[in-house]
Amino acid sequence: MNNIFNKNKIIKILKEIHEPESKQVESIISKANELKGLSLTDTAYLLKVDDEDDLQKILNEAKIIKQRIYGNRLVLFAPLYLSNECINNCLYCAFRRDNKELLRKTLAEEEIEQEVKTLEEQGHKRLLLVTSDCGRKTDINFLEMAVRKVYETKVGKGEIRRVNVNAPEMDVDNFKRLKAVGIGTYQLFQETYHRKTFEWIHPNGKKSNYDWHITAMNRAQKAGIDDVGIGVLFGLYDYKFEVLALLQHAKHLEEQFGIGPHTISVPRIEPALNAPLSENIPYSVSDKDFIKLVAIFRLAVPYTGIILTTREKPELRNLLFELGVSQISAGSRTSPSAYHTKKQQIPESAQFSLGDQRTLDEVIAEISRRGYFPSFCTACYRLGRTGQDFMSLAKPGLIQNFCTPNAVFTFKEYLEDYASEETRKIGETVIEKYQNNISNNGVYKKVKRNLEKLEKGERDLYF
Repeated sequence: MNNIFNKNKIIKILKEIHEPESKQVESIISKANELKGLSLTDTAYLLKVDDEDDLQKILNEAKIIKQRIYGNRLVLFAPLYLSNECINNCLYCAFRRDNKELLRKTLAEEEIEQEVKTLEEQGHKRLLLVTSDCGRKTDINFLEMAVRKVYETKVGKGEIRRVNVNAPEMDVDNFKRLKAVGIGTYQLFQETYHRKTFEWIHPNGKKSNYDWHITAMNRAQKAGIDDVGIGVLFGLYDYKFEVLALLQHAKHLEEQFGIGPHTISVPRIEPALNAPLSENIPYSVSDKDFIKLVAIFRLAVPYTGIILTTREKPELRNLLFELGVSQISAGSRTSPSAYHTKKQQIPESAQFSLGDQRTLDEVIAEISRRGYFPSFCTACYRLGRTGQDFMSLAKPGLIQNFCTPNAVFTFKEYLEDYASEETRKIGETVIEKYQNNISNNGVYKKVKRNLEKLEKGERDLYF
């Protein structure tokens, strides 16, 4: 699929270039500071950096760009697993067909409702529905039912305002149905862009079709889904190749449809029950290289959201928040029914092990101590600020006028309705500091007025 990414070009670049001198690193960083992204070659040079001083320069610039575009906001969500029954046999996944020890389950409608209520009682407003591929059992009819059930389920002051979907690739007609039912982002990872590796790790099942899989986002865009999320499972192949291929994929989408991916996800392989590659990772990515590649993504695609899941440990997650990550999962479980039936991960039915098993409240307390605004905001999606409309505001820096106040409003909601006493005290301090630093008098008055309304019981306020 050379129209999506050019394997030979990537191999040629990685073969010919060397670790850059410090002056060249500084020159590339200067380009990144213009917030216009980086070329494939410049990105490749940064990926070759191993010198500690030069690496620190990359990390410092990533911090600057993250702050300029996203400020102190961190968007929070939770994955809701609908099924772990699967016809595919992916070598890195516990859901693989040949895993006879996994406890299999597909949620019924009432079980989805129970899971959603539990998540709402924790304070979540954004969910990512995740399903395996079990043919008709988890087809488009099932997905439509699940999305509708999530939106209509409400408990107390809780409600889910945005449903994203991570589901197997489908045709244009089914993508249209997914769009019509009201999803936000459609997310699908290529896993690896290296064809031979892809075919090896997906030995059979529908997912073994490389060409059908890699063109899924084209079909989603043609169906009108203008917010798509792509990603790589790092550890399957050389991370430098994967980063460059993913960036080419992003550029292809922007050239073809006028808008690149809304998000990029950066999961690493984690231990998973009876998944051969999780115990013998072909191209293991060290923490040092993982930190570097996340920072480079922030320089190379400054306006694209970077998603970090609870696969990683809290200490590493805290560092990566500074370097470019803009969306995080919190309080996650990777088993169907895990939220309602147990307040912990269920290893016998989980897709992979978790590095961060803190509760949502514990995560919010920690990031608030670090000065971040936990955001559950969904205003842009409900006001039509998506796709090209979103980028027309994001690239000039205007989206900050909406995002930061809206993040604060949703944070205030959480503090009023769900937070522990300790988290509430920390959060109120963060909000007060934000208010005191608002320089525009008009914005200050609007923010103050909405915060007062929230204290009196009004909800779902946004610019």
